Amino acid sequence: MSLKSVLHFRASALVLSVLALILAAPSFAAKKPEEIPEWLQRHVGLGDGKIAATVLQRSRKLYQQQVRKGKIKNPCYFAMDATRPHDMGHKRLGRRFYIICEAKKSFRAIPAGHGGGRKLRGLAKITNGRRCVKNFSNALNSKLTDGGAYITAETKTSFKGFYRISGKRKTTLHRTFLQFEGLGENENAREREIGGHAAILLRNMCRLKDPKSRHADSDGYVFMGRLVDYTGGRSSGCTTWTKSDAKKIISMVENKPTTLYIYPESSDIKAVAEFKKKSSKKSTKTKPYWNASCLKQIKTPKYWPKEKLEPILESYNKAHPKAAPRPVPLCRSQRKLPFVATERI
Repeated sequence: MSLKSVLHFRASALVLSVLALILAAPSFAAKKPEEIPEWLQRHVGLGDGKIAATVLQRSRKLYQQQVRKGKIKNPCYFAMDATRPHDMGHKRLGRRFYIICEAKKSFRAIPAGHGGGRKLRGLAKITNGRRCVKNFSNALNSKLTDGGAYITAETKTSFKGFYRISGKRKTTLHRTFLQFEGLGENENAREREIGGHAAILLRNMCRLKDPKSRHADSDGYVFMGRLVDYTGGRSSGCTTWTKSDAKKIISMVENKPTTLYIYPESSDIKAVAEFKKKSSKKSTKTKPYWNASCLKQIKTPKYWPKEKLEPILESYNKAHPKAAPRPVPLCRSQRKLPFVATERI
């Protein structure tokens, strides 16, 4: 081959390479996370109502990935920072659940509850206080929060019973549950019945004679209870909101799924624990993110993988079998006060 032919061949190859890069550029750009817009950057921070940079970056990345895959078309996405305080005392709740709608340049931070865990006397301490989360897990029946990536799924509304609203009047409690589909370590979210709902329930249940009610059982009784709002308390592993916030969130995602990223993941928990072990030594390693106030309170967070915790839970349950359920007692007031039913949904 002549020198002229060799040079021509190399020049052609170079042109083809440049063209290939130009044509491929859009696909590379699509894979790269978009820059955080200026209006959203103003909400980044460590104060109450702000979102930590790490939490925002990961939640945006998850959302953008699922949008590109065609699984998400909802213009909004969610994030939660479970390292921040929840019950701050004096009837104040920390705002650590985030609703972000970038198309509308909308950012909102609201309170959200975390899993309280369980008391396993003599085996393991996996309980969490009302203010901060120390223990996390993806174990079945652990009643603990598990961080990571989720996608909202279907909703289910259940009838819980009646409660008094004033004087002789009573009304129904229907609570809607939003199922979460977990990705990665929390892919067993459906099996664990992990999702989101309003922090309300009925306690001190009794049976009231009301044969005309469509909710009456075969003996003509309905279930009555005392309405409890535990917005500042703990859940059985689910994410809980105020009644009004739950209604808004569920309406946003009904038939329009979106992503939810909950910080921290197991790797973050392990990184913080490892950093604290080496804190007395000289280290150039960057300190992993955790809310400073809660870290001071809990000392060191702990992650309980299901492979480790589920055998402990099974052992505890065998040693402490559940007592046979007692029949719900009759309401004391039914012999004294005639009721006027006003059922609402």
